[in-house]
Amino acid sequence: MKRAPKLVALLFISVLLISVLQAQTPLPRGIERVTSVEGINEYRLDNGLRVLMFPDQTKQTITVNITYRVGSATENYGETGMAHLLEHLVFKGTPRHPNIPQELTAHGTRPNGTTWADRTNYFETFSATDENLNWALDLEADRMVNSFIAKKDLDSEMTVVRNEFELGENDPFSVLLERSMAASYLWHNYGKTTIGARSDLENVPIDRLQAFYKTYYQPDNAVLLIAGKFDESKTLALVDKYFSPIPCPTRVMQKIYTVEPTQDGERSVTLRRVGDTQLVQALSRPRWFAPGFCGDRNSHAGPRRHAFRPVTQSSGRIKKSEFHFWFQLSMA
Repeated sequence: MKRAPKLVALLFISVLLISVLQAQTPLPRGIERVTSVEGINEYRLDNGLRVLMFPDQTKQTITVNITYRVGSATENYGETGMAHLLEHLVFKGTPRHPNIPQELTAHGTRPNGTTWADRTNYFETFSATDENLNWALDLEADRMVNSFIAKKDLDSEMTVVRNEFELGENDPFSVLLERSMAASYLWHNYGKTTIGARSDLENVPIDRLQAFYKTYYQPDNAVLLIAGKFDESKTLALVDKYFSPIPCPTRVMQKIYTVEPTQDGERSVTLRRVGDTQLVQALSRPRWFAPGFCGDRNSHAGPRRHAFRPVTQSSGRIKKSEFHFWFQLSMA
């Protein structure tokens, strides 16, 4: 029993020594160490790219995730669904990586990309080898600025995204969520869905999509996260090798200055379609939350977190299923 405090002390000293050694390790030129919190270390490159590293030697895999701070809230008139459509096109290749799906398979990855109101992200999880990590960082750096974003790919992927749109239109929960969000936000783009309007998807010009890509897919608008079993110093050198040559853009991104007015009363949505499914979304908005749909008063969620609590019922014999989920928006 007396050995336990000594073991704890030794563990604490070991962690402290590791932190000191990491702080003294020289960094590649142009990379700044920002902070370290609970084992996650943050760095910043001269071109504005933020890098988060979370080494965990107990894992047998590595995940490389890059998040771009752009989503449906950033889209302009006639551009709804553009952020999500662009997510599809970024998988269509670059001059150095012309067949990304084939490469993802060859390296045994579990990949995906997702789009939401305030962000778009891409990630790959793979076996923890130097070869795989080198390839993944090269891929993400290359498609940040060199993706084809070609008209022929837009023509083919538009039909895929349109199919997603049609699937959502036939899903009661998705349709009611879309109507509820539209009722919640009068002016802000949070009131529009990530999938976008059908007419925008079918008619968006390739030059506007390319301009959107060149504006937002830049190092100063991205956060690179690397987690799993890797050597931090070697990996930081790889990040420097692949991402530092990308210049910081000279463009100035448009700031979203639209602010929702104070909600002055209850808002309700009634949706009627042919079918035998009944769906009720019970929503609440405590006064300390941002405009929109929010969680209950017993929640400890922050001021930007929104919650939905739907209840589904089938006609005849009632089959009730209830679930509660959260999502977070960045508007203050």
